Amino acid sequence: MNIIKNFLQIILITIFLSSCKTSTNKEYPLKNLEKNIDETSNSDKKRIEIKFSCGDDGISEYLDDGWKILEEDVQEKICTWKSVPATKDCNMEKDKGCKITKPDKIGEEKIYLLEK
Repeated sequence: MNIIKNFLQIILITIFLSSCKTSTNKEYPLKNLEKNIDETSNSDKKRIEIKFSCGDDGISEYLDDGWKILEEDVQEKICTWKSVPATKDCNMEKDKGCKITKPDKIGEEKIYLLEK
């Protein structure tokens, strides 16, 4: 009987340990402006990729600093979200299960590849 208890405990522990996963690299946008800069050195030339979201545009700072635009890409992006009730009778404060989150404002994300 003792052997069966130990065997069951070992099985439960291995199931528990194998089911645990760590969350890695989850990023949630907290601001409307996302600036991602990746630098690559090519001899004397430098390249960077910059992203501006939802109406923010700071590309003029880089152009004034001597950077040249190699590529420009524009993509649609959700800027803000809003919560709405799922049905007419839904009280979002009392029943959290009837709340639906959907896009509020949709804007553009501009991606620039620059070279200096």
